[in-house]
Amino acid sequence: ESRDSGPLSSETGNPETGRDRGKRGAVLLHFPACSPKIGVPCKAGGLGCPSGEARGNTERRQAMKWMIASDLHGSAYYCRALLQAWDREQADRLILLGDLLYHGPRNDLPREYAPKEVLAMLNQRKEGLLCVRGNCDSEVDQMVLAFPILADYGVLALGGRLLYLTHGHVFHQDHLPPLQAGDILLHGHTHIPGWETLEEGRQCWNPGSVALPKASSPHSYMILEGAWVQWKDLSGGTYH
Repeated sequence: ESRDSGPLSSETGNPETGRDRGKRGAVLLHFPACSPKIGVPCKAGGLGCPSGEARGNTERRQAMKWMIASDLHGSAYYCRALLQAWDREQADRLILLGDLLYHGPRNDLPREYAPKEVLAMLNQRKEGLLCVRGNCDSEVDQMVLAFPILADYGVLALGGRLLYLTHGHVFHQDHLPPLQAGDILLHGHTHIPGWETLEEGRQCWNPGSVALPKASSPHSYMILEGAWVQWKDLSGGTYH
């Protein structure tokens, strides 16, 4: 768990009007954290705004709360558990970093392997999902899912920094995409949670796997809200 605003804050101004733009291959998202009613610049670049806290929560727009998970691999049991955790967290959106339906030839079958049940549960929540493509996801999967899953990567603008979302089979800690100093790479694929600081303040985050964790790690997800980032198990317990 990180409480300081270092990796997420910026001395630049707020992002402008929130808008979603998506196409195959990339997703670009911006979101504001401060209400224009405040009328003063956000001192924290729009994340964890102290000016809003001084004026009270009724006069500022809260930072969007993101839930981040990866590698469901067709487990109906762990899909239900993840959706229950989503409701409990009351997160605005759930980011899925790929490998939704197919278990993959290198993995054992997960608990209650039932891709049809998983796709039905996810389709019911399609309005709140943002996904990138995993190496086990295919165009056949897209035919039965009611939300886009075939983007190779996505980006979130976090103040003056970039959060680069991808599955992790191409870009990862040892093979970074083009990132500026301070940017953050977020990926799954390894089934092992991670939080590494690299050169020039770059960071690499991994939520681990919901269904098939490895290296004795928990079935887990991440929460990103303002200047807070947490790694949690499916019961809601914070372990980092």
